[in-house]
Amino acid sequence: MQLITEKGREGRGLSLLPPCDVERAEPAQADCRKIPLGMPSVSETEISRHYSALARRTHGVNDGFYPLGSCTMKYNPKIDEEAAALSGFTQIHPLQPAETAQGCMEVLYLAEKYLCEITGMSAMTFQPAAGAHGEFTGLLLIKAWHHSRGDMKRTKIIVPDSAHGTNPASAAMAGLTVVNVPSAPDGSVDLEALREAVGEDTAGLMLTNPNTVGMFDENILEITKIVHEAGGLNYYDGANLNAIMGIARPGDMGFDVVHLNLHKTFATPHGGGGPGSGPVGCSEALAPFLPGARVQKKEDGSYGWTGAEQTIGSVKAFYGNFLVVVRALTYILTLGREGIVEAARNAVLNANYLRTKLADTYPMAYDGLCMHEFVVSLQSWKEKYGVTALDVAKALLDHGIHPPTMYFPLIVHEALMFEPTETESRETLDEAAAALLEIARLAQTDPEALHASPRTTPIGRPDEVTAARHPVVRG
Repeated sequence: MQLITEKGREGRGLSLLPPCDVERAEPAQADCRKIPLGMPSVSETEISRHYSALARRTHGVNDGFYPLGSCTMKYNPKIDEEAAALSGFTQIHPLQPAETAQGCMEVLYLAEKYLCEITGMSAMTFQPAAGAHGEFTGLLLIKAWHHSRGDMKRTKIIVPDSAHGTNPASAAMAGLTVVNVPSAPDGSVDLEALREAVGEDTAGLMLTNPNTVGMFDENILEITKIVHEAGGLNYYDGANLNAIMGIARPGDMGFDVVHLNLHKTFATPHGGGGPGSGPVGCSEALAPFLPGARVQKKEDGSYGWTGAEQTIGSVKAFYGNFLVVVRALTYILTLGREGIVEAARNAVLNANYLRTKLADTYPMAYDGLCMHEFVVSLQSWKEKYGVTALDVAKALLDHGIHPPTMYFPLIVHEALMFEPTETESRETLDEAAAALLEIARLAQTDPEALHASPRTTPIGRPDEVTAARHPVVRG
């Protein structure tokens, strides 16, 4: 398929912009480009067909089942997009006077109020641009709190071996040392290993619950207690909040800081490079260190800006990705208190429904009920049939299903992680189960057929080793 820059022909073009209705102001000659911009000369028909062809070569939640584990690739109501596209939200500037942006400020105020209620936090900043940025911000809050008390020796962050890879990376960026603790056989945190890891140098613990293998850690209150008794703080990675929102709150579990992924849980489409939003909530003790300006409601009912007394400083310009917050607030207001709970319960129900339909055929990494996602281990298939997790993932493409997360978490060999989400119907889950059971049959009777998958996609199975070692980059 040609790039759009390769399709241009001199003399072709189209007019997308209306005639200029103001006096033209040309830049000085010294500021003009010396080399032409290099934009392709194409017609409107060619542009339309080119991007329609690209769309047909991609797969999104509008195309079919997309069970990407730990990422919550769910369908988002279009009303959230419509709200974020309102001119009162899009035609706004962060530097205009507060009295002229009261509606936007009310959005930030209400979003903070509702998200604090959902998470059990006291205050929140919307500055962080994504989840990992939220992790980094939350760790800076923990670090600032320790330093404010003159406790400079707390330099270590405890991270479970099943954690998302951004956790240790964020801790390192914050100037902290990562201490890994192993998981117990059931996928939960090993309590004895945690007790041995904490000490006078412990700044805190990073954890998500439900955890990365899709299990709710029944020892969560003991885990956070161990860290608190050692003088550390508890950080909640909100990647898996979709399973418990409105049902269980991180604040009630003993967490002091939490980041949310509005682009996973609260209605902004996930993937495609953004925009994301990773707001950070915290307990009352950490609120004085929050970055940037927050909205406060005045006695007369209007809204103004307020800043934290001992702020760590801004982590992003202005107030974060505002339109993502608009989507999140629309989602919350549309679902309401009961709808938020129902979404979480359906996410758990769908995951357990699909897990149960597959459990007699696919080796589950962990026994028992899961939360929003579950992990399969195909190590035994690899040894017995020569079929890998990659083979199964590629074969799913021929059934119109996006593959689940592969080879993660790292503690599970030949892992496939499925997250059906609450927005899929029973019929879709039945179809997915039927496809997976057919692939399992082929694994036992005709493994070579799986090695050649996919057959029906625009691109078959590439030589991934060669592609990684000798990439052909075009631009």
